[in-house]
Amino acid sequence: MNPVNYLYLAALLFTIGAVGVLIRRNAIVVFMCVELMLNACNLAFVTFSRMHGNLDGQIVAFFTMVVAAAEVVVGLAIIVSVFRSRHSASVDDASLMKL
Repeated sequence: MNPVNYLYLAALLFTIGAVGVLIRRNAIVVFMCVELMLNACNLAFVTFSRMHGNLDGQIVAFFTMVVAAAEVVVGLAIIVSVFRSRHSASVDDASLMKL
């Protein structure tokens, strides 16, 4: 398969994730779309790494996955906290948590 095809796939996945973040109101769906965008970036990093014949992109993709795992843990804790206090996981209701 041509590496350009992987870049097209990464661009498509990133676009789907960006549209999901902008359109959806459920916080869990927004987090899934952010994860989709991060995976699209990882695919692009690995593709460019393979095209240039070095491991720099794969190392960056590994660290991106580590940061994404930490983001999911913190993000889900915040979502659970908002859901327990407001009984809704809507992104619009999260602004009501301000002091």
